[in-house]
Amino acid sequence: MNGMKKIAVVPNLTKKGAYQTSLEVIRRLICLNITVLMPSELQEQYKSTEIHFFDTQEALFDACDMVLTIGGDGTIIHAALYAAPRSKPLLGINMGRLGFVAELEPDELDMLSRLSDGSFTIEKRMMLQIIHRSSQGEASYYAMNDAVISRGSLSRLIDMDVSLAAEKSYICHYRADGLIFSTPTGSSAYSLAAGGPVVEPTMKCLLMTPVCSHSLFARPVVFSHYSQLSVSASCDDDTEVFLTVDGIKTVTLAHDDTLLIAEAPIDTEFIKLKDKSFYRVLNDKFTEKGRQP
Repeated sequence: MNGMKKIAVVPNLTKKGAYQTSLEVIRRLICLNITVLMPSELQEQYKSTEIHFFDTQEALFDACDMVLTIGGDGTIIHAALYAAPRSKPLLGINMGRLGFVAELEPDELDMLSRLSDGSFTIEKRMMLQIIHRSSQGEASYYAMNDAVISRGSLSRLIDMDVSLAAEKSYICHYRADGLIFSTPTGSSAYSLAAGGPVVEPTMKCLLMTPVCSHSLFARPVVFSHYSQLSVSASCDDDTEVFLTVDGIKTVTLAHDDTLLIAEAPIDTEFIKLKDKSFYRVLNDKFTEKGRQP
């Protein structure tokens, strides 16, 4: 595989140590004769004539060969919104706590040399497309991790009906605090905390995990990636219901709204520099990072 020539570096400077790590990353990339691209809003912090700055995220992601994030999984999720539609692969350096999606830790920067000589693979992971139909029209969102239906803090439990959209086949009714619809990548995020299964991230399937469901038979369900789910939530004057996409976009749902949830037509692509299996990474993250204060 050919090496990367132009890399967009996207640091989350609110993370402890991210700025110093980003300076070292940029130094190493330049030494590898890789062109470094960054958003112009960071020009004051990175005063280098060797960095190319771009005024918009769209222009930045159009110009690069790949995207290197420095932060937590949230930083990668934000970047994926621009990278995935442009088929630009992502590589994360973890400055957060667990960092399931990030490939490298700050003490593993020597592996960046593999980006220049092509010693890496690209792993594709499915995303979700969520179509929100309301009296105001139709809106569409992509999710790398999950889409969550939840109630307001003072609201009553939500009544939710789930069906297979294409067959118009009723699946189940939930009375719960919420429902999580996740990708295999998102199976190790909120879905896992709510009791959902861990799924190998390169698989293609759709997970549905209820949150505090008031039913003896409420269990997580795994659907084929061909499935398109139709979801409606009963809302009244005493109940606030929200749709949250990847923890970034939040939309208020009304009584007659419908959500269609299915595999997205695009994937998120990740650069893999290591030979570690997903299950080894999962175990390492829980046993090592999970013990840190």
